[in-house]
Amino acid sequence: MTAILLTGLAASAALGQEAPAPVSLTLRRALELALQNSKDIKIARIQASVADRAAMIGKADFLPNLYVGSGAGYTYGIPETPGGQAPSIFNVTYTEQVFNLPLRGAAKEQEEQAKAQKILLEDARSAVIAGTATGYLELAKIRHSLELLRKENESAERILGVTQERAGEGFELPMEVTRAQLTKAQVAQKILQLESRQDELETYLRDQLGFAPEQQFDLNADDLPGAAEQEGANLVAMAMVDNTDIRLAQSDVRAKEFRYRGEKGGLLPTVELVSVYSLLAKFNNYAQFFQTFQRNNLNAGVQVQMPIFSARTKAAIGLADVNLQVAKANLENKKNQVSADVRKKTRRLREMDAAKEVARLQLQLAQQSVSALQSQFEEGKTNLRDVERARLEENDRWMAYLDATFERQRSQVELLRTAGQLDKVME
Repeated sequence: MTAILLTGLAASAALGQEAPAPVSLTLRRALELALQNSKDIKIARIQASVADRAAMIGKADFLPNLYVGSGAGYTYGIPETPGGQAPSIFNVTYTEQVFNLPLRGAAKEQEEQAKAQKILLEDARSAVIAGTATGYLELAKIRHSLELLRKENESAERILGVTQERAGEGFELPMEVTRAQLTKAQVAQKILQLESRQDELETYLRDQLGFAPEQQFDLNADDLPGAAEQEGANLVAMAMVDNTDIRLAQSDVRAKEFRYRGEKGGLLPTVELVSVYSLLAKFNNYAQFFQTFQRNNLNAGVQVQMPIFSARTKAAIGLADVNLQVAKANLENKKNQVSADVRKKTRRLREMDAAKEVARLQLQLAQQSVSALQSQFEEGKTNLRDVERARLEENDRWMAYLDATFERQRSQVELLRTAGQLDKVME
């Protein structure tokens, strides 16, 4: 009875641990899941939030700042504290910068750096789209290729059988048997290589999409959407506006301009609102050194500082000017690099189009050859081995066509990312 109970429990546990049903994924759905679950995007969001908080620190000097404290203590002689303020039981200090161009320039520089961090967040999003789309398309290609290779393995097995039979009858040399064995072994090797790559891509996509390790998924044989097709000239113009490297370089120029203008403003006076309230105590001997003693004291006004000569300000202006010139030169270099890169990848895409067309025609020719040999075989004009060899050739052409299609898709994704148009893949 106990054994039966344990068996029933084991069966129930096994049913409870059954692998979930496979999920059907389109390219668009895969990209949506990747954007929702990507760890890289989550890290980029945190970094953007940190940059925003850092920018708020720079603004703080131009907002009201109120402090309370106490400077109570024993005094012998004239009452004073290390900070220069009179000893007090309780004090309140208020400060607010009204006009201070160096501080304002540093604050604006930090704000621009926070905006640059948001550009990096967009770049992380583009990297996820590119990686997921490329992984999805490559996995679809590999699964199709594996189907073809398993059929090719069957053809290689039949060729080997026919060759061994003919060699046994003395119609084939042993070398032909070895050649047939080699063909079969090569097909088996390709299957193992593709299965290994398939496992890598499935693991990568599960991690990107937020799937459980045991979750299986089916892929629809999607191609990139038509909106992803762009003219090369249009992409160069778009890249000058939307490319991440150019946008970061432009942001860096703006940040350095804010800093340079701020440091030049150091030649002008600074204005700060200040106010101090103090509650004084008689035991600090104020009556011995001052004509009158007042317990409650308030000082409020404007503190103005006029620079006459400041070596630090002159050095800061020079440094800010050099940094600005470097940023401008870097921006021009980035524009030239991106323009050349877009043109290079556009040419690469055209080459992939031509390679795909060649592969398509080779596949069509191989299919026509199989049809012709099949007709001859049915008429008794050729043998089974020639038909199977033609099928092997057709499968190879199929795989070459799949490879050419994927290489074109990958080139297209790389071109769109360089031009800052990768969102077209989501349309």
